[in-house]
Amino acid sequence: MSTNIFLAGASGAIGRQLVPLLLEAGYRVFGTTRSPDRAHALEAAGAEPVVLDVFDVSAVDAALSRIRPDILVHMLTDLPRDLSPEAMVEGKIRNARIWSEGTRNLMEAASKAGTRRAIAQSLAWFYASGPEPHREEDALGTADADLRVVLEAVLALEQAVLDTPPVEGIVLRYGLLYGPGTSSEQAQAPYSLHVQAAAQAALLAIEKGRRGVYNVVDDNAFVAAEKARQELGWSPAFRRG
Repeated sequence: MSTNIFLAGASGAIGRQLVPLLLEAGYRVFGTTRSPDRAHALEAAGAEPVVLDVFDVSAVDAALSRIRPDILVHMLTDLPRDLSPEAMVEGKIRNARIWSEGTRNLMEAASKAGTRRAIAQSLAWFYASGPEPHREEDALGTADADLRVVLEAVLALEQAVLDTPPVEGIVLRYGLLYGPGTSSEQAQAPYSLHVQAAAQAALLAIEKGRRGVYNVVDDNAFVAAEKARQELGWSPAFRRG
């Protein structure tokens, strides 16, 4: 009997890279999208599309109750593709709502549906000031008032994922994405991450991860990813094909 994966955000940048990895590994993939138009693309890729508004509690409960996924993978975001400063003003607020309210809805529904494990993306560049490179046990924080809404959303997401029993929660703190379907084909920050390596980390977390947090970033002097390398067997050099 195949393992059911509920991939929230299957039509996003990471989701599009993750779907084929999951299918190749033998999983049955139920992929969500907010847009009925994107459902056809998900179906063509081999996933079973679920058109879903993550803010609709009844709809989220109904979807997970019907599918009863073994694994929830939460890759939902609501950010402008170009990440321009002008667009990001509203984008940060929209994304914060998905990561706080949306994550809570998904995790509560997953708990009721008997889901055993949840993997969710977070951010690797919100560590508070302190010795570098930062490791997973270091505190998060920011002195920038404009980023407070983002930090609060990160904290809400991580708490919901890690503290919704009996679901075993795993948080992947990703670097700034680059590669196909992102805002840049090249790394734009020291703590960057290729989108295909991000997808591979999610697959490995499904298969090898343990409850807790993993930094998932390209090699850099600010954030350490040794835990993901050692426990998951992850490599930032991973590329499909």
